[in-house]
Amino acid sequence: MTRLLAIDTSSAWCSVALSLGDAVPVLRHEAVSAGASQLLLPWIEDLLDKANLELDRLDAIAVGIGPGAFTGVRLGVAAVQGLATAANLPVLPVASLDAIAAQAMKTAGFAKIKPQHFVIAVDARMDEIYWARYEIQANQLLAKRIGDIHLSKPEAIDLTNIQYLAGSAVQVFGDRLFTKNSLPSAALDSVISISALGILDVAREMYQAGRHIPVAQLEPLYVRNKVALTTDERGIVFQKGAL
Repeated sequence: MTRLLAIDTSSAWCSVALSLGDAVPVLRHEAVSAGASQLLLPWIEDLLDKANLELDRLDAIAVGIGPGAFTGVRLGVAAVQGLATAANLPVLPVASLDAIAAQAMKTAGFAKIKPQHFVIAVDARMDEIYWARYEIQANQLLAKRIGDIHLSKPEAIDLTNIQYLAGSAVQVFGDRLFTKNSLPSAALDSVISISALGILDVAREMYQAGRHIPVAQLEPLYVRNKVALTTDERGIVFQKGAL
């Protein structure tokens, strides 16, 4: 029986799930904005206590490593670094868009369209999006990500030969995503967001394939290297605004 703990704090949600073999995973998932730091460890302790399971009896801990909210990504990674180090456990780093892709494949809208190729696109703030292309492959439970996760303006998204688009960018940017290609409304999912269940879906496949890593190798996936303007750059902007 594989025992996995999964967490994600890369969005405005705090999400924790515990999976014990074939049993239905137990999930805590709430919108908390900046409050995840106070909830994350108590939630983990509560799930383990209710399962009568010690932390060191887990097989691995999975965590959403981003891209996403920078503070949230760092919080999740730091928490797992502490937990996995204390319990001497391997970790399973899961990209946030891969987790959303796994969740999207379970929705009714996805099942109705049956896309061969689809895109996950989420709001990256600063008038940009994170996005990635996925392909359904025969006899595989999860879609394969084709290439890297991209950061771009909404208009630069590549929807060539895409039959389905999901993620928060659909609601935030709307028509700006469809300057080159369009999709029917039935092929759009603007509601889906990341949760620890999506992290679990990807993590199970990773664990079975032996793709867990030592906690010392765990790192966030930022994609965007520059988060904010420097003090000098802000000064230049203010000066320009004053002209």
